[in-house]
Amino acid sequence: MDRRTFVLSGTAAALCLGKVALAQVSAQGSPDARLNALFQRIFDDTVDQSPEFATGLGLDKGARAGLKSRLDDASLAERAADLARTRRWLAELDRFPAAGLTPAAALNREIVLYGLRAGTVASGEFGLDSVIRPYRIFQQGGAYFETPDFLNDTHTIENGADAEAYLARLDQFARVLDQDIEVQRADAARGYVAPAWSLELTLGQIAKLRGVPARDSNMVTSLARRAAAKNVAGDWAGRAARIVEARVHPALDRQIALIRDLMGKTQAGDGVWRVPRGDAIYAAALRQATTTDFTPDQVHKMGLEQVAQISAELDTILRAEGLTQGSVGQRLAQLNKRPDQLYPNTAEGRAALIASLNEGVRDMTTRLPRAFSELPNQPLEIRAVPVEIQDGASNGYYRRAALDGSRAAIYFINLKDTGDWPKYSLPALTYHEGDPGHHLQISTSQLSKDIPTLRKIGFFGAYTEGWALYAEEVAAELGAYKTPLERAGYLQSFLFRAARLVVDTGIHTKRWSRERATRYMVDTTGFAEPRSQREVERYCTQPGQACSYKVGHMAWVRARRNAEKAMGPRFDAKRFHALIKEGAMPLSILERLAAERMV
Repeated sequence: MDRRTFVLSGTAAALCLGKVALAQVSAQGSPDARLNALFQRIFDDTVDQSPEFATGLGLDKGARAGLKSRLDDASLAERAADLARTRRWLAELDRFPAAGLTPAAALNREIVLYGLRAGTVASGEFGLDSVIRPYRIFQQGGAYFETPDFLNDTHTIENGADAEAYLARLDQFARVLDQDIEVQRADAARGYVAPAWSLELTLGQIAKLRGVPARDSNMVTSLARRAAAKNVAGDWAGRAARIVEARVHPALDRQIALIRDLMGKTQAGDGVWRVPRGDAIYAAALRQATTTDFTPDQVHKMGLEQVAQISAELDTILRAEGLTQGSVGQRLAQLNKRPDQLYPNTAEGRAALIASLNEGVRDMTTRLPRAFSELPNQPLEIRAVPVEIQDGASNGYYRRAALDGSRAAIYFINLKDTGDWPKYSLPALTYHEGDPGHHLQISTSQLSKDIPTLRKIGFFGAYTEGWALYAEEVAAELGAYKTPLERAGYLQSFLFRAARLVVDTGIHTKRWSRERATRYMVDTTGFAEPRSQREVERYCTQPGQACSYKVGHMAWVRARRNAEKAMGPRFDAKRFHALIKEGAMPLSILERLAAERMV
């Protein structure tokens, strides 16, 4: 299983199935018990090999306290070792007989096997970290992008030991930056380098990180501020600044030199077709992102059909609002610029925007009991994307909470320009990232008593992103869009995801340029060009990922419609939504499970 995927998608799993409890399960016990023991060994091995994953789960305590002082090994040797571990676990689970397992255990085995097999593809077939993230260093990837954010938002500070662990990790940041250089240089020798514009963005972001005096770096001020808040005495700012100046800055200089060297050597073009075996990598990425066997041409056609259908619905609403001139995209663009729809592009405007998002979360909380029988209680914070990485970061994303209470879930929004977020578009975003979207689904599965720990931290993007889009639809059923324009924002969200199907396949199989893809996105969705370009740049460097949303949404909608047809007046939305307690899974298994359960 891809350890980096675990780190990015890992959730604070319910930890009642700890090592001690499972050690008491006899190897001669029931087939289900022996399978759960195997799952726990896989989980424990994964945590032990990834200190950052352990911190993300809140497991860097007790016997694992030493992990809190370490960062992950990101070397070429570790890439090979990770593949060997995954293959070893895959072989053991494959040998485990399905006969004798209860249906629930057999389902768990099937899903974990699927994930383990997928985890061998990138490094086993292509010698890469990920088919969806084929470049080690790019505008949204690499230690320079991830580690400062991890130290600030995931590494908790409660006492002096936590602060010392932070310093140890800060010191190791230089080592991980150099490992990224090692891997990127080796990958580049085989032809795997991000496009030139991506390297230029990357260079700008690294330079921004490097250009701040050590004492003013967020890596320093974060530690000093949080230690002071907990009354942890010590010269934390001075010690951290000395590490940044002596260790981190020279490593960033070395990475800057590498990126400058690579800029003159990377292949022309924007899609993954430009690298060796690019077509095969994209096919693998599309399978992994969507957990289906749809071909790029099929996905492209789906996108065009969905764009036409959703645009027609939007046309009706916009005409009723007096917006009648031009294409749907042009009319949405007009709406995006209306003064009544914009927050000031100032600190005060950003604060007001985030306050409105928090109000939306509170309002939705009152509506959820009408559609869900069980509601998790993990807290959710809403934050702006850190300024240091906002130039290349996604427009919005979610980070899961730790169950031990050490860290709340976080919904990040990129506020580089508030003009990217007209007011009518924000409710749908909040229902996607918060409740009943990512926050509710992920929190529900991680608290579920129906699945083993290993399943709770599994990640299938099409399931998770598909649910979040479906959740926007549930919000409509709950009356959460209070005006026709807010409903237009919800449909625009769907239109945006449908356009992604067209754009992603266009970039990677039809050789669309970044400029053509951006123009299509602007013309179709009405989103501002800077926002659309950031999105397209993400698709260029993370092939297939953007297709997971709408393909997953269509699967959730099919599953519900089939359940409604099968059950007739007996259909209960609360019962259907309880499926999320079963955890993430491939779409084909989701639809099968829904058909079995909703009868």
